[in-house]
Amino acid sequence: MTMTRESDYAVRIMRALSHGSLKTVKEICGEEAIPTQFAYKILKKLSNAGLIQIIRGAAGGYKLDKDLHDVSLLDIMHAIGEKGVVNACIQDNYQCTWREKYHKPCQVHEELVRIQGTLDHELERHSIHEILYGESKGETH
Repeated sequence: MTMTRESDYAVRIMRALSHGSLKTVKEICGEEAIPTQFAYKILKKLSNAGLIQIIRGAAGGYKLDKDLHDVSLLDIMHAIGEKGVVNACIQDNYQCTWREKYHKPCQVHEELVRIQGTLDHELERHSIHEILYGESKGETH
């Protein structure tokens, strides 16, 4: 499983907004080296997921709507629409030809489900704040 460029840009957007100030798309793209054509699409997805706010108007821009301590990498990936699966057979609508042929559970599938659970747990366990700044909630330096 590879994190897509879109999720990478989403994490960068969250970093650009992490200090709480309202920023324009131009400021975000300039700070984080994100192509503008991708930024608008990603910002909309992050807004739809309730992670950022879009402030309209001449003095508008974008700002965080959720504390980065409460947002995980898995949350970002889901906001972008990534499934983040290790194999297609993990997905609900997958048609397994092996299972259809032998009419019994596939050991490979069972092991991949276990691995997927471990991966999801790890992606969920660390907040974006922790990933960006190396600090857990309540930790101070």
